[in-house]
Amino acid sequence: MSTEIEAAFSRLVNIMDDLREKCPWDKKQTIQSLRQMTIEETYELADAITENDWKGIREELGDLLLHIVFYAKIGKEQNQFELHEVINGICEKLIARHPHIYGDVQVDNDEDVKKNWEKIKLKEGKQSVISGVPQSLPATVKAMRLQEKAKQVGFEWDNKEQVWEKVEEEIGELKIAVASGDHGKSEEEMGDVIFSLINYARFLQVDAENALERTNKKFIHRFTTMEKQALQTGKSLNEMTLQEMDAIWNTIKQQRSE
Repeated sequence: MSTEIEAAFSRLVNIMDDLREKCPWDKKQTIQSLRQMTIEETYELADAITENDWKGIREELGDLLLHIVFYAKIGKEQNQFELHEVINGICEKLIARHPHIYGDVQVDNDEDVKKNWEKIKLKEGKQSVISGVPQSLPATVKAMRLQEKAKQVGFEWDNKEQVWEKVEEEIGELKIAVASGDHGKSEEEMGDVIFSLINYARFLQVDAENALERTNKKFIHRFTTMEKQALQTGKSLNEMTLQEMDAIWNTIKQQRSE
């Protein structure tokens, strides 16, 4: 590690010590009060990554690093663990789970690495290959992680054509459920459709969560632009017909693609 990194990290730890001792807000925080803020910081990092905003990524990484140091400080105060134990813990885990680097295991590609990773975790006491997927993950991300982990033990389609056939099958089942008028069944089948579409995205090597977020951002841009253009004609959207709004929407789409 370079002396610059060591100095910067020590500086952050020392600042955290000062804040915890002297700042009324920082002194008041607990792991529970920090939890939601940590989630927000993680999403802010995700937003910066989606936008390919390197300046934002650097800033948000700093915020997350602060939270890690903060939790470690509280852990020390509670006689639970210290920062060096956190760091050494992840170092030991990385060494143990990369026997192709720190041992004599041979791998041919990244898929072999991931399969070995899951085997090692099972040996460490995991009851299931999917047990490590956090319950509180957003549903789209959770679906991606579940599918990826199931793949590591061979529970996987052979090709994307098979996956698309499954999508079409699930859509057919959804149509039947909708026609029956059974709301609960419709919700269940809709979930199956979304899950299979996420699986298809994975086969296309597309991040389904990021793809949906990009569409969300595109919709926000087009909708707010439509609102502004409607006001320029002297109307609000609720005073316009669907056909009028659709005409503006299509104009905005065309401008975006040019």
